[in-house]
Amino acid sequence: MIRHHLTDDILLAYSAATLPEAFNLMVAAHVSLCDDCRARLEAFDAVGGAVLDDICDSVGMSDGALAATMALIAGGPPVGVPRAARRAGVLPAPLQDYVGGDLDAIQWRPVGMGVKQAILPTSKDAAARLLLIPAGAAMPDHGHGGLEMTMALQGAFIDAGERFGRGDVEVATADLAHTPIADIGEDCICLAVTDAPLKFKSLLPRIAQPFLRI
Repeated sequence: MIRHHLTDDILLAYSAATLPEAFNLMVAAHVSLCDDCRARLEAFDAVGGAVLDDICDSVGMSDGALAATMALIAGGPPVGVPRAARRAGVLPAPLQDYVGGDLDAIQWRPVGMGVKQAILPTSKDAAARLLLIPAGAAMPDHGHGGLEMTMALQGAFIDAGERFGRGDVEVATADLAHTPIADIGEDCICLAVTDAPLKFKSLLPRIAQPFLRI
């Protein structure tokens, strides 16, 4: 059961297409697992669609608008081509589409203390990465230069007395410093997105930070 959800502000920004690519990936992955947030997002989309309908009713279209739209459709990918079936796995469907498979498609890189990461290619205004944290291991104590969102995909992590299991999202803002710890029993795999570098308190993580791009 998912207990930690996305905020209305984040869902509204996703609906309005104003989020960076990395955060769009996070929202898409979460709503694919969370009935509650998916329903809220659909409500926001419906409101936005109604607003657009009102605007379009008062704005005339150019004579060539239909022809231009049909030309774009004709030049796009073939319609009706079957997509390869996804198999159930650790990664939600939007992530599987993004990386081209499940965990076997991930190229992990060690970052120390048994932790591994895989940086996902996204636009430069925010970063997305998959993290594999050994069961019971703690991440370095850190703060934030901006917004960080972390969603558990396998296992769980504990932070400030709260447990975040599969599908749960922790939203950390610039005023939060914390030390997440992977729950015991199973290695934790997370999707983490940030729009600014983390602020580590200890020296070694700060030295490694430029090389690890965190």
